[in-house]
Amino acid sequence: MKTLRQLLKEGEQRLMENQIENSTMEARYLLEYICDLNWAQYLLQADTEADPQEERRYREAVERRCSHYPLQYILGTAGFMGLDFMVNESVLIPRQDTEVLVETVLEKADIPGGKILDMCTGSGCILISLMALGSYGRGVGADISEDALRVARMNGIFNRENWEKNGRGANDILWLQSNLFEKVSGRFDVIVSNPPYIPAAVIETLMPEVRVYEPRLALEGADEGLEFYKKIAGAAEAYLKPEGWLFFEIGCEQAEEVSGILMENGFRNIHTVKDLAGLDRVVYGKR
Repeated sequence: MKTLRQLLKEGEQRLMENQIENSTMEARYLLEYICDLNWAQYLLQADTEADPQEERRYREAVERRCSHYPLQYILGTAGFMGLDFMVNESVLIPRQDTEVLVETVLEKADIPGGKILDMCTGSGCILISLMALGSYGRGVGADISEDALRVARMNGIFNRENWEKNGRGANDILWLQSNLFEKVSGRFDVIVSNPPYIPAAVIETLMPEVRVYEPRLALEGADEGLEFYKKIAGAAEAYLKPEGWLFFEIGCEQAEEVSGILMENGFRNIHTVKDLAGLDRVVYGKR
């Protein structure tokens, strides 16, 4: 049997051999997860022998990651906006780029007691973050996938305390299975969406973690990635209150096209926001 230190080194080497980026940190995350340790506990126990069952499970997890199965799916959680979200193959893994969308909505349209719709909600990370960190009174998360909505509902329960401390309860979010606006009713102060926007041809060039394992339904946008922007912006007027806002996450080369779609559908004060890498990431406008 190996010590925890030896096991960690073995995992790091296997990940490195299989071209896994950040192999040192990922080997550590997997060991902490499998052995239910934090880093301080590991340092105190590094030269003790690993439990045989945990040693076996750690090697299995490392080999799974070597096949480029996403780390977050193995761990079952992903961090976003300082919160933790459950994830599985039914939903996209929350990304730092999408935090720019949440931050922009909070900066421009944090309306006390307001009502917000998250279209194509997936894991629910955008809506839950907005409800937990903002001043909104009511949220609706809509998605065509019932499997994704099951994850979103779990995340609503998982993060309940984050909005209860702001005086709100879990019942302030409604999760709705809907093909875009098909089953949505009422009007909203804000509509936010990170829709499928990657052209099919581009998906084939993505890293295997995304191309092979993340749900294609949540990735691929027909019509050169613009289909969902056109459908959502085209229908949004019927679901927005006067002076209501529409916020989109976009692909880094889509700002001009999405801005034009908003303009064609009667939106004004249209702006583009860049992410931390200096790439176009958010387009928004006002009704």
